[in-house]
Amino acid sequence: MPRVLIVDDSPTEIFKISKILSKSGYEVITAESGEQGIALVRQEKPDVVLMDIVMPGLNGFQATRQLSRDPETSGIPVIIVTTKDQETDRLWGQRQGAKGYLTKPVDSKSLLKAIDAVLT
Repeated sequence: MPRVLIVDDSPTEIFKISKILSKSGYEVITAESGEQGIALVRQEKPDVVLMDIVMPGLNGFQATRQLSRDPETSGIPVIIVTTKDQETDRLWGQRQGAKGYLTKPVDSKSLLKAIDAVLT
């Protein structure tokens, strides 16, 4: 069963995404900040990370950059899941090392397809 870490400061988003993933057979881990997300990636070694961008403290771009540049965590794909839908945000996310980019509200089909794409 693949393990997915959701990093998002919104309890509502965590609940919605967790529900989709749990129903589809994924094990879900959650973090409410970029700092907590990085610590959990190092500790839990999830198969994929779903990263929000707009969070207090360390934002999702910064957290993604740290994870993708650290040899210990660089093999774990990060998919950005955010309300920011500008092309510049997508490009910046890719430059930070994200392997996927979804905009909220995310539908279950797109979410599962994006996860499947980075796991295969």
